[in-house]
Amino acid sequence: MDVEDRRDRLRALGELLRRLRKDAGLTGKDLALRAGVAQPTISRIETGQLLPVPETVDRLVEALGLDDAGRGELDALLVRLRDEVSRLKGGLAGREAANAARLRSARRVVSFQSAMVPALLQTAEYARLALAFGRDVDEEDAAKAAAVRVEGQAVLFESGREFSFVLTEGAVRTWPGSPALMRAQLDRLVQVSTLPHVGLGVVPWSTETPGFPLHGFTIYDGSVSVVESLTGDLMLSEPGEVAAHGETFEAFAAAAVYGEGLRDLLGQIGADYEELATRLS
Repeated sequence: MDVEDRRDRLRALGELLRRLRKDAGLTGKDLALRAGVAQPTISRIETGQLLPVPETVDRLVEALGLDDAGRGELDALLVRLRDEVSRLKGGLAGREAANAARLRSARRVVSFQSAMVPALLQTAEYARLALAFGRDVDEEDAAKAAAVRVEGQAVLFESGREFSFVLTEGAVRTWPGSPALMRAQLDRLVQVSTLPHVGLGVVPWSTETPGFPLHGFTIYDGSVSVVESLTGDLMLSEPGEVAAHGETFEAFAAAAVYGEGLRDLLGQIGADYEELATRLS
C-alpha cells in the first residue's frame, strides 16, 4: 500500500467522521466539547491529516452515540489504516502487532478456515512457515512476526471473550513443514478444544459440505470480516458481506464434529502423520 493510498484512506476516514458528526446534528466545536478533545484534533481528522489514537476514537464514538453499524464502519477504516502503518514501520512483525491490537479490542471472534490452521491456534513453528510461505520475506522478520502472533494468542485465556473456530479436515491435513510439525499442531488443537470459552469444530471429509469453502475469514464482533491473502488482509465491513460470512460459518459449523468426536478425528489424522513420517524416514 503506497503513500497515496494511505492518504486516500485518511481522507475517507475524515469524510466518514464529518458525515457522522453532521448526522448527529453537531458542529466540530460541539463534538470536541462532548468528546473532551481539542477542536483542532477534530479538524485534522476530518481533513485527513491525522490518524486518531484508540482513546480518541472511543471518545468520539461515545459522543456521537454510534450504533453497532456506525462503529463497524468507522472501525473498518481505522483497522486498515493502522495495519498499513504498522506494516510499513515493522514489516511482517508490524502487521502481526496490528492484528494483535485488533484481537485485543474484540470480545467475540469467529473464524472459518479451509486450507490452514487459524492464526490464533498456530504453534510457533507452524506460524513461522505460514507467514513466510509464498512471500519474499526476511527469515528474521518472519521469526519475529511468528513470536508476536503466538504472544497475541494469550487472549484465548482471558475471561469475558468468546471464540468460535470451524475448520475443514483439509485445513489440518495440509502440512507446510513436516509430519512432526503437524503432530505438534494437532496437539495444540486438542489443548485449545478444552478451553471453556473456545468452540472448535472440524468438518470431516466423510461429511457432505454445505457449500464450496472458497476462502477462510475471521469475523470480529459481528461487524468486520477479515480475509487473509498473500499480499495483505482484505477487510469487509458492508453488512451484507459480513452477514454472508456469518451464514457460511454457521452452515459449516452445523456439519462439524466437536468434543470427543473432534479429538477422535484429530487422533486419526495424527496416526496418519506418524505413518507418513515412517515412510519418509
